[in-house]
Amino acid sequence: MPAQTSANKGSGIKKFGRFLKAVRSELKKVIWPNRKELINNTVVVIVSVTLVIIALWVLDSIFGLALNLIIG
Repeated sequence: MPAQTSANKGSGIKKFGRFLKAVRSELKKVIWPNRKELINNTVVVIVSVTLVIIALWVLDSIFGLALNLIIG
């Protein structure tokens, strides 16, 4: 494997700098939610996750009871 020259290292640093500038440019285009939207979306996510957890718990309990009836 050939040794990396200082020119190659410099071009890597320049590429990384261009990458960071592009990231900053894209982040400026993002429409960030305001506080009310953020709180609303957070509540929706927490409620949704809670409902899924409850549904999975109910299904797990039903399948566990059915398995106990089959095995037991």
